[in-house]
Amino acid sequence: MRKTRSEYALILAGAAAPFVGVGLGRFAYNPLFPEMVSAGWLLPAGGGYVGAFNLAGYLSGVMMGRSVAARAGVPFTINAAMGLMALSFLASAVNLGLAWLCGARFLAGFSGGVLMVLAGPVVQSCVSAGRRGIAGGIVISGVGTGIIFGAAIMPLLLGFGIVGAWAGLALITLAIWGLTCHLWPAVSISAGSGMAVTARNARLMVVAYGLAGAGMVPHMVYLSDLFIRGRGYSFGLASTAWLLFGVGAILGSLLGGKAVDRLGGYRATLMWLAVQIAGIALLLIWGKQAALAAGFLGGFGGIGLTGVVLGYAHELNPAISGIIWKAATAAFAICQAVGSFALAFLFDISQSHFPVVIAGLLLSAAAFGLLVIGPRNAPGKS
Repeated sequence: MRKTRSEYALILAGAAAPFVGVGLGRFAYNPLFPEMVSAGWLLPAGGGYVGAFNLAGYLSGVMMGRSVAARAGVPFTINAAMGLMALSFLASAVNLGLAWLCGARFLAGFSGGVLMVLAGPVVQSCVSAGRRGIAGGIVISGVGTGIIFGAAIMPLLLGFGIVGAWAGLALITLAIWGLTCHLWPAVSISAGSGMAVTARNARLMVVAYGLAGAGMVPHMVYLSDLFIRGRGYSFGLASTAWLLFGVGAILGSLLGGKAVDRLGGYRATLMWLAVQIAGIALLLIWGKQAALAAGFLGGFGGIGLTGVVLGYAHELNPAISGIIWKAATAAFAICQAVGSFALAFLFDISQSHFPVVIAGLLLSAAAFGLLVIGPRNAPGKS
């Protein structure tokens, strides 16, 4: 019983890491973006570049997280990342221009990358075999929970202004850090290398996951701006769509691990990619119902795919699942960072959301097509 309780506590701490690192650290910026533009903190194109720097920081955190943890220990590394996240929110509350905000958001991305690359594998290595699938899904569901929480609390925080909103996020992060800082186990971890991923199906999954990450830039950076400034919808509708994005992310993450167990990683990945494509395609359709459906399906497929890939990595090779997960997360971060800079430039020269959405749709379709034509022994479990 004591072991079960400690496992549950660790799983909840694991979910808190992406809750802060990605759910708040990355996605709380989405509903703040149009408000910062309206207040004169940012120009529309500058907001896209700020999002791109956040993704570049995420890539740095993903690449360095395991190496730092191998030397400094898991508890120190995760707790340091939590502290840096709170600091990044406080820095974002100071309006010192575009370069300063890009730096603050880079720091938030770095912290989120460290938390994301460590939390899932650490939890899966400590829980009993029968709980690994659901444990991974619960950990990744922290992303969606953070998105929902951020969407729900942002109108309240914005009542204190943009400065108050960023400061509020810092206080929330500090509170969660205080509740979970003592729960991380001092497990040994290997730095590993993504170059160790040589199996054909693993390499294809890593590349496809990267392309899918780039395909989600329209949702992750421009969703609220598209609906508020691009379509003229109300802040309330955009917030609801973003809330549904979070609901979809939770459901997609929780069901993703079970889908891998029942259908195999290959089939589950194709299913979740198909949902992601549908969610992006709906961004091209005018109408409030389409906007809400686009939010839900984008979260279910795009964020839920992370839960599928975490389970798929363990299915492909349990012995190096952490290294496969690092490679997949790095590919996701690289493609999303490059894609975010490219789509920010595309948005800058076109001053339209339409080509940005089309690019995301094509990238996601490319990920799906790669998996359809690429893997060997694809049916069932890989």
